[in-house]
Amino acid sequence: MLADSYGRIATDLRVSLTDRCNLRCSYCMPPEGLDWLPAPTLLTDDEVVRLARIGVERLGITEIRFTGGEPLLRRGLPDIVARTAALRPRPEISLTTNGIGLARLAAPLKQAGLDRINVSLDTLRPEVFRTLAKRDRLGDVLAGLAGAAGAGLTPVKVNTVLMRGVNDDEAAPLLRFCVERGYQLRFIEQMPLDAQHGWRREDMITADEILVALSAEFSLTPDDERARGSAPAETFLVDGGPVRVGIIGSVTRPFCGACDRVRLTADGQVRNCLFARTESNLRDPMRSGADDEELAGIWRRAVAAKLPGHGINEPGFLQPARPMSAIGG
Repeated sequence: MLADSYGRIATDLRVSLTDRCNLRCSYCMPPEGLDWLPAPTLLTDDEVVRLARIGVERLGITEIRFTGGEPLLRRGLPDIVARTAALRPRPEISLTTNGIGLARLAAPLKQAGLDRINVSLDTLRPEVFRTLAKRDRLGDVLAGLAGAAGAGLTPVKVNTVLMRGVNDDEAAPLLRFCVERGYQLRFIEQMPLDAQHGWRREDMITADEILVALSAEFSLTPDDERARGSAPAETFLVDGGPVRVGIIGSVTRPFCGACDRVRLTADGQVRNCLFARTESNLRDPMRSGADDEELAGIWRRAVAAKLPGHGINEPGFLQPARPMSAIGG
């Protein structure tokens, strides 16, 4: 197992397939983009699948989520999903995407074995989308959501980040939009993971503020806390249910004590926390001939060193050197 010294067991593997993205969301990267990782440093499809297999067969991984950057930009994505679905015991396979291109790829991904999908949608207004993402692609995202639902990747989950003075008036409209279409909405507090290091606590819309905004139009009832487990979202029944809305208060309501995640970057580095300041290299030993057990040992030691929490609320907090696009969500 992937155990740390605080009794947590990592069973949820987040695999970044690329640091590239076709949007420029302000909470992630600057308008001009970033210097992408050199192609030779990235894990090949075979290397991704091998490390996934080691995680499943030797380390107790039960869920694998593919992320980016934007994972739909990875040319071999359907084949990676299919080969991951062939692992035994079969892990649950999910994907986090901005939705651009999903209308075309949803059915092939479902056929390959994808179980669940999360699509980022921060606004329903085209002009706000252009301001946030520096691209005029809202229609593509909405088409991707519909395509995912049509392909049977249900329930389709929607991830939303609210920003003060930008889209903070859209909490209720977004929930109404998702309820009408059968999507599951989750609001996520903005985290200090932007490449510009411009995050400011006072600009962040907190979980409490989101609840106030939603409660002005909906009746929200806290869900059974026992059913939450290690899930990051607090969930609430909307108008008595069965529809639910989730709020991930990563900053103001941290859930580090129940965290079961470990991350693998697109260039083969293990990160035991989204906000880790150190990484453990699996790529170079693998390319130098390390066997499965040697790689599993590196992985175990990386997770064993995990800190008790992300430290955002501590005076000495330092933002990770890598932005979210290079870490994977």
